[in-house]
Amino acid sequence: MRRLPDGYTVVAQLSSNQALDVYDVFSHERGCRCIAKIVRPDRPDARARNRLVREGEILLGATHPHLVRAYELHREPEPVLILETLTGLTLSRLREDHGPLGAGDLAELGAQLCSAVGYLHRRGWLHLDLKPDNVIAERGMAKVLDLSLARPPGPVPAGIGTRQYAAPEQVAGGEAGPAADVWGIGALLHALAAPRLAGVPARLARLLAACLEPRPQDRPAVEELHAALEGHADALDAAA
Repeated sequence: MRRLPDGYTVVAQLSSNQALDVYDVFSHERGCRCIAKIVRPDRPDARARNRLVREGEILLGATHPHLVRAYELHREPEPVLILETLTGLTLSRLREDHGPLGAGDLAELGAQLCSAVGYLHRRGWLHLDLKPDNVIAERGMAKVLDLSLARPPGPVPAGIGTRQYAAPEQVAGGEAGPAADVWGIGALLHALAAPRLAGVPARLARLLAACLEPRPQDRPAVEELHAALEGHADALDAAA
């Protein structure tokens, strides 16, 4: 692996993909565990390097309860991004261990995702890779991870994102705007619900279906979706 910045000791390697290695590290300055993301030394990739730097810059400038927090970005000699350690489960693992989410949890999760995504949109960024593996649930709080594909609204290359959760305009390539992330939220929530949204109230099911309209202009705006999901969550809590 590439040398970590001074003051960090590797505890364990957590994952490795075609571009990045991810490590559990101990910060001697902070006295706690952190996450280090590093471009793979055996596959130097300028695009992966640029994506990691961009992710670090976005997160260092962000302060939102539903976004993972960045501590440091070291640009030289190779970029290293230091993130907070989250102790919860990814949504994909939560679904595997505990089954489908109930309607109330689904609405609350959706509202939290809308809050994070709307914040990114107001700062000029699309996430473009919302999926269960990129969200951690920690003490009832959703935390969105992995902004490596984030970019401003505009033209995107065909196939960007994870196909199962990517909007049609991402798959085909073309102009992508905030509606692409609305599709991502809808696809993610569908994946966490019971098969075919069985057991989900009809109004909530219709709202989630609207997120998956083929034409971006037919999907709800993220602010509209946020307000509607919060309303569903409050109504379900009151009825419980």
